[in-house]
Amino acid sequence: MRKIISGLFISLDGVVEAPDQWHFPYFNDEMGEAVSGTVANADAVLFGRRTFTDFQSYWPSQGPEVPFSSFINNVRKYVVSDTLTETTWADSSIISGDVAAQIRDLKAAEGKDISITGSGTLVMWLLRQGLLDELRLLVHPIIVGEGKKRLFDDGERLGLELVDLKVFKNGVTHQIYARADIPENPMGF
Repeated sequence: MRKIISGLFISLDGVVEAPDQWHFPYFNDEMGEAVSGTVANADAVLFGRRTFTDFQSYWPSQGPEVPFSSFINNVRKYVVSDTLTETTWADSSIISGDVAAQIRDLKAAEGKDISITGSGTLVMWLLRQGLLDELRLLVHPIIVGEGKKRLFDDGERLGLELVDLKVFKNGVTHQIYARADIPENPMGF
């Protein structure tokens, strides 16, 4: 079965929105390797609508000399949306209706991993549905202080298991989590 793997840039205060406004001063070779590792074994990318439309307006015009361009422009792309009716980006399809069933079918199909870049709302929905296999966070040592899209809003509790942790020279941590049960409280309260 294929895995769905999410890679997100996130601030210490949980902001995943508009990383182009705060992330780039931290980007280095270690982060580049982590991002490349998230997509290295993927032959498909899953998007939420907002991230997809942002990417669709930028990446098709980027040449192969721009890092990530060859991958994103040539990989199979799926966008989860109930509002989009068509897409002009090559190799892309819209998932709507019974999204969970369609994503389960994607996971069961032959192929490599399915990567998610951005799309915080979709990532949390997949996590709650038990469909996300790995949550890879590049936690930046910055408090953004604003931004309406935080990864972990109020809602149900979700257990996660830390699978791997690396600390980069720039202070960014690369944390990889898998879904797990919330442990019992041994203190009884």
